[in-house]
Formats: sequence, structure tokens, C-alpha cells
Amino acid sequence: MKKQLLAFSLALAFTSTSSILHAQDSISAGKEKAASCISCHGDQGNSIVSTFPKLAEQHPSYIIKQLQAFKTGARKNPMMSAIAAGLSTDDMEDIAAYYAAQDISANVLPSQVDVANEDEDEEGITDTKKLTIEEVLAQGSDLYRNGDLKREVSACIACHGPLGEGNKPAGFPMIKSQHADYLIQTLTDFKNDVRSNNPENMMHMIARKMTIEEIKDVSYRLSMMK
Repeated sequence: MKKQLLAFSLALAFTSTSSILHAQDSISAGKEKAASCISCHGDQGNSIVSTFPKLAEQHPSYIIKQLQAFKTGARKNPMMSAIAAGLSTDDMEDIAAYYAAQDISANVLPSQVDVANEDEDEEGITDTKKLTIEEVLAQGSDLYRNGDLKREVSACIACHGPLGEGNKPAGFPMIKSQHADYLIQTLTDFKNDVRSNNPENMMHMIARKMTIEEIKDVSYRLSMMK
């Protein structure tokens, strides 16, 4: 019995070591294959251009899914579709492993943002008020955690977690520390049905009910999550 247990333990050890080495090889290969991605997505997946997404720390399964969508045409983007067309499944897995192993960078708190609340008084007169960054972040935090019951907007926390870390088994992406400009564009695309390659069009159904102000509020809040 002891010999059997020893043999089993050794088998587990070898399997674990083999898995670790394979993962390291995949990350190393992914670094080389991601060289052409640096111009848009930045060194180690931290884009310095706010309209291009950060890929650092993103769940591998999500990156692979998006690359496959670009390759098949389910997600439209001329540049990304051309790049993905030349990638094999192994290439996608290696690139995803590399980016997942990197640390996402923190964003700098903007001094001001272009967000305004529009409220109607009892006489139906609209009053537009410019918001401070503190007010924007507070409203974004409330929307992220509680949603907007009046407008039937689901709370983001339900799928993306309390810290914006996402849900790897469910395939929901990590969205913390992402660029606000990219998030605003993404939610707007979901709202306008420009982008819809998600399970049962879930994000389209949520974003279509959001106001532009709510999209900006939650995007800036997410950009500050660490």
C-alpha cells in the first residue's frame, strides 16, 4: 500500500511539474508571438493609448474567444481581423497565456471629465449640471454595485465581481483598471448593437437601457479600480 501511495505521489509531482513547464513555455512563446501587438496594446499588454484596450491580466479564455471572433468575422475590426486570420489555435493560446501572466497598470485619476447629469424638474424643464470627477466616480460605483432598478439596468458586480476581476469559469472578462475611453466606446457599441458577440447578447440588453451619462460614470469608476 505504501509503495502504491509513493508511486501515486511521484506521478502527481511529475504531472504538476510538467504542467508548470508547459505553462512557462506557452508564456515564453506568447511573448514572441505578441511582438506585433505592442504598437497598439503596449508593452506587456498595457496600452498607453486610451482607445486601445489593456490586455494584461485578462483571462486567457476571454482573449482566445475574442481572437476567434475576429478571425471568423463574428466581431468586426479590419485591423484585428487581419491579424487574427494568420493565427492558429496554438498561437492564440500562447498569446493569451502571455498576457494573462502580466500585471495590469493603474490609471491616473483625471483632473476633469466630460460628464453631466440632466434632471427634469416638476415642470419638465431640463437642468444640466457638470459633475466633478468625485461625483462621477461615486455615481459609477453605485451603478456598478446596485444597478439602476428604475431603468432595469443590472448591477455589473453580478458578472464582473466586486473588484472588476471578472469570472474566469463563466467567461466574463476582467474590467478593472481598463481605459475609460475604451470602456465608453465598448458599452456604446453594445448599446447600439455594433458589437454583439456575447452569450445571448447579454451586454447589448444591459447597455441599451443605460444612458450616456451612466456609461461614462461606470467606465470612469472601472478605470480607477485596482
